[in-house]
Order: sequence, then C-alpha cells, then structure tokens
Amino acid sequence: MSAAQSAKRTQPGKAYAKKTSRQSAAKRSKKAKAVKKASTRRIIIALVGIAAIIMLTIGGFMANRMLERRTYKLIYADEILACADEFSLDPCLVAAVIHTESSNRAAVVSPKGAIGLMQIMPSTGEWIAGKLGMADYSEEKLMEPLINIRLGCWYLRYLSDKYGGMERTALSAYNAGPGNVDKWLNDPAYGDGKRLISIPYVETAAYADKVLSAKEKYSELYEKEFCK
Repeated sequence: MSAAQSAKRTQPGKAYAKKTSRQSAAKRSKKAKAVKKASTRRIIIALVGIAAIIMLTIGGFMANRMLERRTYKLIYADEILACADEFSLDPCLVAAVIHTESSNRAAVVSPKGAIGLMQIMPSTGEWIAGKLGMADYSEEKLMEPLINIRLGCWYLRYLSDKYGGMERTALSAYNAGPGNVDKWLNDPAYGDGKRLISIPYVETAAYADKVLSAKEKYSELYEKEFCK
C-alpha cells in the first residue's frame, strides 16, 4: 500500500475524532452552562428568601411598635414637654406617671377622689396651687390637662428634691404619701434613713415598678419626640 493510500484511510478517523471532540466540548459547555444557571437560580432564590425574611422581620418590628404605642400613648406631648422642662424633670418619667395613674384620661376621678391625668387629690392640688401662686385655682381646673400636668410635675420635683433624687423613693411618696415614706425610711426593716430598701405596701411597690418600667418604654418608643 502506498503512502498516499494510507493517508487517505486515516483521514476519516481523524475527522471522526475531531467531530467527537467537538461534541464532547459542546456537551461540557452545555453542562457547565446548566450548572451555572442552576447555581444562579439557587442564589436568586436564596436572596429572595433572605429579603422576605428581612421584610417580615421589619414588618413584625413595626407592627409591634405600633401596638406598643397604642398601649403607651402619648396624647399630651406638648404639655408634658413644657411642664417637664419648667421643673427639670425627665418627660419620659412624667409620661410614665400619667400612663400609670390615669391611662391618659384627663377627666378620670378615682374612688378616693384623685383627679385628672396625674391623679392629684383636691387638697394636694390646692396646696401646690398656693406654692405656685395660682390665684384663680379651683378644683375643677384639675380636669384641665395643662394645669393638672403642671401641678403634678411640681409635686414630682418637690418629692425628688425631698428624697435626694431617689426616683423609686419619690414615686413611692407620690403613691403612698410622704408621711408613710418618711416612716419607712426611718424603720431599719424598710430603709436606711436616705433610701428605701424595701416597700411594705404591695400596691406601692407595684406602682413604682410599673412607672419605672413605663418610663423605659416611653424612652424607647418616643425618643425622637421628647425624651432626654
């Protein structure tokens, strides 16, 4: 067999090999594209899932804050801010006392006769009005939000100063009266002369705890509005 004839016989084999190689390369390329496409699809699905979780988390957070704001209402923000500023009080504390005392109801009267937003007894209101020089004061004015909050803030400032800035002690006096708190402070079972170690009245202890807890909530929910 001549060399030319041998070359002719090998040419179809080479052509077939080249064709097979191209087909294999095409299959590999197609498979690689399919893998890449599947991988991209998985990444997109994962990103969509993450985005959905984030949106649900944000939505849940916002919904929770809305519910909390319905519980811890801030209806008299301007009045609270003005009076708290006048008597150098944390407005969040004032809002917490109003929340605890009256649930923001300006016309509410307790069974014991305490009136208005900060539940001021008529005799206490008259005494505070005298300290503030309010010549036109009357018991009915305790129903007016601004006057009630102003008198309540004066009283909180008075109690805070009386008890050396001890917030829990001042709140206990706001609830149970300074006379009781003075007795507790001088009783080794309850106080050390300057601060309360424990509060013997369950109602007063619960009251102080509730106000301080509400203060934290108001600080958290309304920081931008007015809290220090």
